[in-house]
Amino acid sequence: MCGPAPGAAGTHGADRAATGEMRMRSGQDSALLRRRAALERQWARWIPSPREAAESDAAQPRAEVAQSWVRSRAFVDPATDCAPAVAGDIASTWADSPLRGPIAELSDQLHSITHDAGFVAAVTDEAGTILWSDGGQVMRRRAERVGFTPGGRWDENHMGTNALSLALHTGRPSSVFSAEHLVEALHGWVCYCAPIRGADGRQLGVLDLSTTWDRSHPLAMSTVLSLTAAVEAKLQGGVTNTAAGVRLECLGAAVLTRGGRPLRLRRRLLEILTLLALEPDGYTPERLQLAVYGDRPTGSSTLKADVSHLRRATGGDISNRVYRLTTPVSCDVTDMLAALATGDTATAVRLYRGPLLPGSQTPGIVEWREHLEVGIRTAVLSAGEAEYALDYGAKAPGDIEIHEHALRLLPARDARRAVAAARLHSALRS
Repeated sequence: MCGPAPGAAGTHGADRAATGEMRMRSGQDSALLRRRAALERQWARWIPSPREAAESDAAQPRAEVAQSWVRSRAFVDPATDCAPAVAGDIASTWADSPLRGPIAELSDQLHSITHDAGFVAAVTDEAGTILWSDGGQVMRRRAERVGFTPGGRWDENHMGTNALSLALHTGRPSSVFSAEHLVEALHGWVCYCAPIRGADGRQLGVLDLSTTWDRSHPLAMSTVLSLTAAVEAKLQGGVTNTAAGVRLECLGAAVLTRGGRPLRLRRRLLEILTLLALEPDGYTPERLQLAVYGDRPTGSSTLKADVSHLRRATGGDISNRVYRLTTPVSCDVTDMLAALATGDTATAVRLYRGPLLPGSQTPGIVEWREHLEVGIRTAVLSAGEAEYALDYGAKAPGDIEIHEHALRLLPARDARRAVAAARLHSALRS
């Protein structure tokens, strides 16, 4: 439905939002470039002589990446340009796979992600052979050039270090960025992957979303985990595997309950729990320290004490060397991300009760808050439903563009136009 062009004030509101998003994107692009360059230098040192590189004082790759490089280097040439293909009828294997039904039920969501967001998706068996894939034309051609297609073998012994092989080896969600891949032909990619387990706990394969390195985004792993949880729920008859009785509400408020009873925790502990819920790969102690305390001079013992207290409150489901939730916590923000990932804007708007942990100035929370707000408002502005704009507008009273969007969508005789007009008036005056 088309409406009149926005007025000058509305244009300024849209410009402010666009400028903020461009600045955020620009900062992310610069960080990605720096990260890629650093990883290329590590790769160039490690791959020819891993022992010398490991003993040097130069920056080291992530431990799980370095270990995978050592394991797979004995079998895989880094100059390999394409994954080998398994012999046999992959179509028949996929037809008989227990994953085929759940993936078919989620095909619309997966198709939307791959075609609208520029990803290629894949599902493997328990040995790392791709059984199914989907992607837009451009990404599909790129994937075909490196054998990222049904029949391709992506375990460590055939394609070295990649997100699929790491998830298969560790049994945990994994992401691999640019030159963290052993094979140089994959340095232009970033991959996000999570294992899929059946009702008996057996690992049936992995689900992967991959794209070019410059499209790396922190929400991609959350999307993979949400989709994996949906697949596992279908395999288990709709029952999801989360920490028993623990529920975290962090949109518009900060509430943690266990067994239906509220747990009174300091805001800092709720901030840490929220960050862990949003980062399934977890944090190294150094990275979590930076996300929580920023540049403030704080000893590592403070973080250890906070995590220890949080571990007791949540039942001990936080690992040690890398701070990670070993069992996902039921959380409103991850539910909202899952809804956005599957195009369910109605659910996402319903779950969004306000900004992430409002009032928190913790660096990691502020960064996630901005990402979430960009995601939810983009979904609302892209939809042709006035209801979404009205619901979201109630939680974002200063968002001029949202109120204008609601007015454009509402029929002339709809009484709710008064609400949208009043909100727009207040937003323009503030």
